[in-house]
Amino acid sequence: MAKLYFKYGAMGSSKTAQALITKFNYIERGMRVWLIKPSSDTRDGADMIRSRIGLESPAYVIRSDDNVQTVFNNGFAGNIDVIIADEAQFFTPEQIDQLHEIATWEDIPVLCFGLRTDFMLHLFPGSRRLLELAESITEIKTICQCGSKATVNVRFSPDGKVETEGEQVVLGGNETYKAMCYKCMQTLIKKQRQQ
Repeated sequence: MAKLYFKYGAMGSSKTAQALITKFNYIERGMRVWLIKPSSDTRDGADMIRSRIGLESPAYVIRSDDNVQTVFNNGFAGNIDVIIADEAQFFTPEQIDQLHEIATWEDIPVLCFGLRTDFMLHLFPGSRRLLELAESITEIKTICQCGSKATVNVRFSPDGKVETEGEQVVLGGNETYKAMCYKCMQTLIKKQRQQ
């Protein structure tokens, strides 16, 4: 039986690179991949997935009002062997349910790559649903500047200050976010408050 997989990590942990390498491995074995991403992820273009190390691939874009099962049934059913989803935290909980249904009833593995929490350490709605439903959950680890395991995504304002409130989703890369351990994040926040 196929499973719904959730592979999560802090920013910079190579989630997208691993998603694209996984796609390559399936294709190399003659299997058909449906690579998808949410429409809210526009950093690298509307229909492109690009990793920080330069790997890239076009992807099918899922809008927030799309029913993934309907999209799948109307063009991909019978034509794919695996679904790979990047930036899965941005899918709606209902879309995660739909991906789970595809894995369960179509016997197609669904591998979701994404963040677990935002810069305020709150679960993204899509990630929460993945943690509730996924049959396999794997952390992709990366390290903080101090050498400890990075577990948080610290968001910085344009003037270099740690942000502790604001909108949950603000797209950005290394100029906006940095993966850190909790202690380093709290140390920065305390220093900032003392200024």
